[in-house]
Amino acid sequence: MSRHENGDKPRQKVGDKTFVIDTNVLIHRPDAILSFRHSNIVIPMWVLEELDRLKTFSDERGRNARRAIRFLDSAGQRGNLAEGVRIENGSILRVVSTQPRFSPNDFLQDKTDNKIILAAWQIQQKGSQVFFVSKDINARVKATALGIKAVDYDKQKVDFTKLYTGFTAVDVRSELYLQLLEKGEIPWPDSLPPNHFLMVRDKEHNEEIIGRYNHETRMVSLVDKKMQPVAGIRPLNDEQLMVLNLLLDPAVQLVTLVGKAGTGKTLLAIAAGLKQAIEDKTYKRVLVSRPVIPMGKDIGYLPGAKNEKLSHWMQPLFDNLELITSVYQKQNLKSPEQVVNSNILEMEALSFIRGRSLPNQFIIIDEAQNLSPHEVKTIVSRAGTDAKVVLTGDPDQIDSPYLDANSNGLTYLVEAFKGQPVFGHILMTRSERSHLAELAAELL
Repeated sequence: MSRHENGDKPRQKVGDKTFVIDTNVLIHRPDAILSFRHSNIVIPMWVLEELDRLKTFSDERGRNARRAIRFLDSAGQRGNLAEGVRIENGSILRVVSTQPRFSPNDFLQDKTDNKIILAAWQIQQKGSQVFFVSKDINARVKATALGIKAVDYDKQKVDFTKLYTGFTAVDVRSELYLQLLEKGEIPWPDSLPPNHFLMVRDKEHNEEIIGRYNHETRMVSLVDKKMQPVAGIRPLNDEQLMVLNLLLDPAVQLVTLVGKAGTGKTLLAIAAGLKQAIEDKTYKRVLVSRPVIPMGKDIGYLPGAKNEKLSHWMQPLFDNLELITSVYQKQNLKSPEQVVNSNILEMEALSFIRGRSLPNQFIIIDEAQNLSPHEVKTIVSRAGTDAKVVLTGDPDQIDSPYLDANSNGLTYLVEAFKGQPVFGHILMTRSERSHLAELAAELL
C-alpha cells in the first residue's frame, strides 16, 4: 500500500531554485526561511558565525539572532542539516560549509559578507539556479557583479509611492455640499475604508469642507473646522484637522501619521494625548518612545539614571513638550520637566516596552520608520485594554541600513491595517514648521 493510500499526503517536489540567505534577512525576520516554499534553501556557515556574534546584543538584532538560531536548531532536530532537512513549508534546508580554493577575479575573502557571497557563487558553479537573498544593497551589487542573481527580501514590502493617504478630494453637487454643511452628514454611495476622510468641494463655494466616512452607516459626517484648541494647539491646515479628529476618538485605537519634517505629526500626537489624559481622563498617562537607531547604541551606554539617559535621545520630544507647555494653560505644568515629573507623561525605551502590558495608556512611537515589521508587531501587540497606539514617522528619513521606504514597519503597518474599523491613517504633506524647513524637506 502506498503512503498516499495510507492517508498521508504525498510530498510536493522541491523546485530547482536555490536561495542562499544572507544574515541580515534573518535579523530582519527570523522565520524568513518559511517564506521560500518548495525550494532549496542554503544557509552558509558564515551566517551562523555572524548570528553567533550578534546573539549577545541586547537590542532587536540580538533577539532576532537568537530566534533565528533556535529556528535552525529546531530544524536540525529532524535530520542532518549538512545533507538537507525538509521543513514545514515543503523546502529543503541545508547549512553548508564552503571554502573556495579560488575566487573569480580575485574576489577578496577577508570579509564575512564576501565569504557568504562566495558560498552562493560556489553553489552556482555546480549548475544550480541560485538566488542570493540579502537586505544589504552593496552585497547584492557584489553578487550581481559575480553573475549571481541577487534579490531583496520583499515578503513584507509595500510600494511607498502608492501608500494609502487616508483621505480623498472629491467634487460633489451643490445640494450635497449644502446638506453636509447644514445637516452634518450625508449618505455616501461608494464603499470607503473605515475612518477615511473626504475633502468635499463644489463649483459654487470656495471653502473646502471635511467629512469622515462611517463604514457601518455608510454616511459621511462633517468634521468641524472650528474645534477648540487641543492642549493649546490649533490645527493649521486640513490635514492637521483630520489628524486631531482621529487622535481624539477613543474608538480609533491605532493611528499612523506619515509625513515629512515639520508637518506636526509628533506635536499633534503629544497634544492629543495630554488633553485626553489631563482633561478627559480617557487614558491614565501618555507613554512616549522612539528607536535609537541613529545612535546605534542602547541607552545603557549613556551616563546617568534612566531619565537622564532618556533625555539625550528624547530631546526632539522635549522640544514639542516645551511648545505645548508654553501655550497650555494648566497649573503645575509649566515646563516639560513638570509634565514628566507629574507622571502624566512617561518616556520609555523601546527595548523596555517589550514584554509589558500597557492598558489604558496613550502610546506614541515616534520615528517609527526606523522599525522593522516585526518590531512594529511587537510594540502594537503590547497595547492593553482601552489603550491607543500612535505611530509617527517619515519614510524618507530612514537610518537603518536594511530598511527603506517600502520595507519599514510603519508603511507595512499602514497597508496591513487599512480597512480595519479601529485604524486611522493620514499621509501628511504640508509643512507648518517654517518656509525654510519646508524648502529643506522638498529640496534636500
